[in-house]
Amino acid sequence: MELIIENVTKVYRGNVIALRDFALALGPGVLGLLGPNGAGKSTLMRILATITRPTRGRVVWNGTDIARKPDALRRVLGYLPQDFGIYPNLTAIEFLDYLAAVKGLDARSARKRIDELLALVNLTDRARRPLGGYSGGMRQRIGIAQALLNDPKLLIVDEPTAGLDPEERVRFRNLLSELSGERIVILSTHIVSDVEAVASEITLIAQGQLVTHGRPETLLSGVAGKVWEVVVPSAELSAVRQKHVVSSTTHRSDGVHARVLADAKPTPTARSLEPTLEDAYLATLGASRGMAVSGAAV
Repeated sequence: MELIIENVTKVYRGNVIALRDFALALGPGVLGLLGPNGAGKSTLMRILATITRPTRGRVVWNGTDIARKPDALRRVLGYLPQDFGIYPNLTAIEFLDYLAAVKGLDARSARKRIDELLALVNLTDRARRPLGGYSGGMRQRIGIAQALLNDPKLLIVDEPTAGLDPEERVRFRNLLSELSGERIVILSTHIVSDVEAVASEITLIAQGQLVTHGRPETLLSGVAGKVWEVVVPSAELSAVRQKHVVSSTTHRSDGVHARVLADAKPTPTARSLEPTLEDAYLATLGASRGMAVSGAAV
């Protein structure tokens, strides 16, 4: 099972370049596609889901160009877009029944599969309630259920935890982890903690271009020894931000505890910290924008 993205470029009207020569090869596991808003993540997801065609380049699924033969991928594709919509007057069962028919599942297989999925997303006891009364988290769970109707080999979820409360976000992460197995799962998001929790590989995209790709531990090793805790008075925080990338701050009684990315010890009293994926993300993103770790803040 292999998904290959070969130098994909997407240019919209007005010569707006959303993707530029994006290339990547994926196998089974969870890929975290991480990048700021407007980086090109959703455009890439729509191309992979055969909704949008690239301007140049191609996407190959198990040897087949999906632009020429999209059904080869569509039969095994599950997709939860960022703007997933529902029919508010339908119950969960009615909604999933309708989508199962659209996907070509026979009625008997569909009903069994729907029952399994409602149990998987913990909505069995709410299955006969109209979707219009569902919370945001419940709607997202119905979204992932519809994406899994055909037991997809490629599962794409675009910003799936946006707007969810912390408990629902954790539940959704756990579900994605359980679903990985022998399939390719692509989680597109700008929320670093979501990727950190579930991804076996991470791709960072910025301004439509691939910045880096690798395992989380590889990205973390790139900022080892470059993360520091600096304690300064509130009035001096601005000066620290002018000199260094500051990933977070916490106000305490002895001053502001700033998490600083720097190649060398930024102050005599700075304390070395274990890097997090967010540190690696900010450092890599900063480097892609031409900012050294010891340079301007993000």
